[in-house]
Parts: sequence; C-alpha cells; structure tokens
Amino acid sequence: MENEHTGSRRNHWTFLTNHARVLIAIARDPGVRLRDIAAGCDLTERTVQAIVTDLETDGYLTRTRDGRRNRYAIAPGARFRHPAEAGLEIAGLLAYLTGPHGTPTPPAPATADDAPHGNGALPLL
Repeated sequence: MENEHTGSRRNHWTFLTNHARVLIAIARDPGVRLRDIAAGCDLTERTVQAIVTDLETDGYLTRTRDGRRNRYAIAPGARFRHPAEAGLEIAGLLAYLTGPHGTPTPPAPATADDAPHGNGALPLL
C-alpha cells in the first residue's frame, strides 16, 4: 500500500532548490556559462535563464558584460527569503557549499556549550 512516505511522488525530493543550485554554481565560478550551469544542475538553459533573472531581480546577484560573456557577482549581505531563516545571510551557506570538496572538516573539540539543550539537540550555528 502506498502512503505519503512511500509513494512515487515522494521519492524525488532534494534538499536544495533549483535557485540554490544555480546560485551555488555562480558562487563557485562567477564567469560560468548558463549552458554549463544547466548541464551541472540537470536543468534546461531556459530554466537557468529564468532563475538567474529571478535572482537578479530580487537583488541576490548582479550581471555585467565581460566581452561576449556575462560575469556575475553575488550581493554582499543577501539574506534568505523564507521567514524561518529571516535575517540570516546566504554567504555562510554558499561558503560551506562552495568550499573544497572531499576534504572533511575535523570535528571541533567538545565544549560545555556543545552540551544538549533541553530537547537533546545541538544548537544551530
């Protein structure tokens, strides 16, 4: 029997939105071509164009011409849109997701501040 957790509609979700993936690709390479973003994100070029337009319109990035190509710059201080993350800058997430891959960060030594807080969960950084 299918339910909301085992149904075929629930098997294809991901943690990041297409907008986040495009922004991460631009953060990794500000001179990246839209066709390369599309290939890397498994999207059409038209979809990537629309996403870049959304991000530019809402102030997350700027686009300038560099010869025949575009160059992108992510707006400093850009913040998440959702109320759950209101006030938090996207720079931290981008830095984490664009950092060197395959190099695990060793865990920091435990401190008294790392002790569980009431519900057993660690505080979000």
